[in-house]
Amino acid sequence: MTHKEKHTRITTASGKPVYDYEDSQTAGPRGPVLLQDYFLHEKLAHFNRERIPERVVHAKGSGAYGTFTVTHDITKYTRAKVFSEIGKETRTFLRFSTVGGEKGSADSERDPRGFALKFYTEDGNWDLVGNNTPVFFIKDPKKFPDFIHTQKRDPYTNTKSATMVWDFWSLSPESLHQIMILMSDRGTPLSYRHMHGFGSHTFSFINAENERFYVKFHFKTQQGIKNFTDEEATRMKGIDPDQAQRDLVEAIDRGDFPRWTLKVQIMTMEEAATYKWNPFDVTKTWSQKDFPLIEVGVLELNENPDNYFAHVEQAAFAPAHIVDGISFSPDKMLQGRILGYPDAQRYRLGANYEQIPVNRCPFATNNYQRDGAMRVDGNGGNKPNYFPNSFDDSFADEKYREPAEPLGQHVVADWYDRNGVGENDHYTQPGDLFRLMTPEAQRSTISNIVGAMSGISGPKRTEIINRQLCHFFRADMGLGMAIAQGLGIDISQHAGALQPH
Repeated sequence: MTHKEKHTRITTASGKPVYDYEDSQTAGPRGPVLLQDYFLHEKLAHFNRERIPERVVHAKGSGAYGTFTVTHDITKYTRAKVFSEIGKETRTFLRFSTVGGEKGSADSERDPRGFALKFYTEDGNWDLVGNNTPVFFIKDPKKFPDFIHTQKRDPYTNTKSATMVWDFWSLSPESLHQIMILMSDRGTPLSYRHMHGFGSHTFSFINAENERFYVKFHFKTQQGIKNFTDEEATRMKGIDPDQAQRDLVEAIDRGDFPRWTLKVQIMTMEEAATYKWNPFDVTKTWSQKDFPLIEVGVLELNENPDNYFAHVEQAAFAPAHIVDGISFSPDKMLQGRILGYPDAQRYRLGANYEQIPVNRCPFATNNYQRDGAMRVDGNGGNKPNYFPNSFDDSFADEKYREPAEPLGQHVVADWYDRNGVGENDHYTQPGDLFRLMTPEAQRSTISNIVGAMSGISGPKRTEIINRQLCHFFRADMGLGMAIAQGLGIDISQHAGALQPH
């Protein structure tokens, strides 16, 4: 056996052995390249197609496989098999991400962080797609494209614009709660390992008796919360823009497996009907005094993907992917994401994106979807591609029917004001959050806000700043005054905002 036969032979994509990998076939040693050098064409053509469309949001991310282990019994709330017994283990894949930046942006940007978790359960894949914050900037999906546009690039300058950001926020008072979190040091986590994760939205649990409960998911980091200061985060952008990615890979490689404790808040249907906040408003939290955290289990990340593109870049998450025992709620933003997220994945990866290994359900799947680009599972073979039919025994299983969900008195379709009466207190929770901060955290948050708002420019600068200051004043008098002072604004202009609301 020769030396070369001991190693793997290089071939074309169709399997033909390659004679020369590095030199093109030419007419003579200095002559032009021949059209018949097919492998040259294959290499260049594939190279031109190596990039798939990057995600519109959450473009830059890191991911790892792991295990979720149940430690406490919650079967009285849900029949989901993933929670069926203490000690049960379920394989998972978790992707972290920044939100607003492009794929090449820095990991330490001031930004929410995505926390998208896929459970490979025997009842199908369950995607819990959230962030490292329990709330969001908006509560109606019709506002989502506009909001994201403000986080991207100005169509004239093609640069990030503080003016766009604060103009939108100042005109969307429901954003204030998330702004307060983002502008604290929680907006610049030290690493993905040192932050919490949240489902953010309100979801449903359904138990064996077909009873519905509303639920919020909290993943509490066992590594402890650690954040950069604004100065440290800015410096890290230049030192290592891939710092969070590197940190996650290296921690898992050395066996320092990061862990999170999953806890849930449970609300009954009756409590939802009378709670002081709209329980389906993603700009609000549920008080943990009213709805204490209930421990469920532990998530551990313990396996780095062997190829970033195959696993992390091609990972596709959608809140539409639920399993028996877990369902949706009237949360408007969640309802919008049920539509938007799978559509984004079909655009990015194709109609058969759930056949990609990282997205594929490892248990049996059965439906009549056929054809489409990159169909790689046999396409149903010679079985019927329609239902009902006389040739197979497939059936829709009635036992998985969910209980009806009452929608209250507002059953007529209409365009309701998202900030109408009873839905327009955008200041109590942000104010409470600020007052719960330590004095040091308050100073840091104020400094970060002043720094961010100082970037507002143009003829509308004063108008935008004054409008946003009114929101801060209504949340907390001291907060508003400190920001106004930092921006050099005469607070007498805001006398109206200082009145009780």
